[in-house]
Amino acid sequence: MKNNIFFFIKYLFYFSFIILFILYLFPGSLIGFFLYGDLGRQPDLISNPLGTSINHLIFFFYLSILGLLLRNYNKKIIYSFSFLFLISIILELLHYFIPNRAFELNDLYANSLGVLMAYFIFKILKKLKD
Repeated sequence: MKNNIFFFIKYLFYFSFIILFILYLFPGSLIGFFLYGDLGRQPDLISNPLGTSINHLIFFFYLSILGLLLRNYNKKIIYSFSFLFLISIILELLHYFIPNRAFELNDLYANSLGVLMAYFIFKILKKLKD
């Protein structure tokens, strides 16, 4: 049973990682296109003063939780905090070069904060378990 859960989380992580790359590297907003018919419009998952940066925080938090859970079972670099943190920065920096995308400092902070939140929550829960 434990192996089945591990494999499910592993494939969910990889699927989510691929989706992240597609959404980040596509020149325009795919989600905005499907929801509004406009490649230039980003959807807000939650209304907030930061705008779409909350989407970044939520997705990187989710992806980091999956990666850190997998790190307990398999010590691959792709599941590590440092890899996830580096990817969160690199992907946002790539928006400088991708047409119809814009680098935003708030998005960079949100990406990094999502990874950091997952890491600290994971560490706290691990300490409570010990």
